[in-house]
Amino acid sequence: MNLNPSTSNRTILKRLLEQRNQQPDRVDDIDAHIHRLFDRRAAVLVLDMSGFSRLTQEFGIIHYLAMIEQMDSSTRPAVEGNGGTVIKQEADNLFAIFETTRRAVEGALDILRAFEAVNAAVPGNRDLYGSLGIGYGDLLVIGTEDLYGDEMNLACKLGEDLANAGEILLTGDAHASLDPDLFDFERRTYETSGLTIEAHRFVRPRYDLEDRREL
Repeated sequence: MNLNPSTSNRTILKRLLEQRNQQPDRVDDIDAHIHRLFDRRAAVLVLDMSGFSRLTQEFGIIHYLAMIEQMDSSTRPAVEGNGGTVIKQEADNLFAIFETTRRAVEGALDILRAFEAVNAAVPGNRDLYGSLGIGYGDLLVIGTEDLYGDEMNLACKLGEDLANAGEILLTGDAHASLDPDLFDFERRTYETSGLTIEAHRFVRPRYDLEDRREL
């Protein structure tokens, strides 16, 4: 496959998938090539803003779009300050990856602190609230354009559908990858869409917030 060096990662993946569909005898080779290009073991954080329907109905879509912009500008420093990378922002959702689950949890906590700081300075109808899901495992990370994988799907389910405002929920694999002495969690079981999902709800850190130790 000959590509211009400036070709986006998303375009590369699209063309490889087209080849996969057109050349079924090469599926294994193409799959291996895709994995070589895009495989990454990482933690994924999914943030979903709360209150879309209510706020949009009450104040209009432009009001909520302005809140999304404020969410984005508040969240990125919290992600990047913990070594993470924002992969994409879609509507009122934000997706980021981190090298470790601990960094993702610290990033989630800093996001919630950033929201608290914003809420202390803006009118009540512009308060930011969010729910967060965190997964950890093998992902297909398409540069800084997109990402896929089972743990991504589970993190989305936790952040978008199951977590309440201000909650951080971890998948089982994300929780298992953490040092058990760092944080307190509550184990939760959810029934949704015919699935049983085990998750771990963040309760508190087991150390002084001013002394995070080395990440």
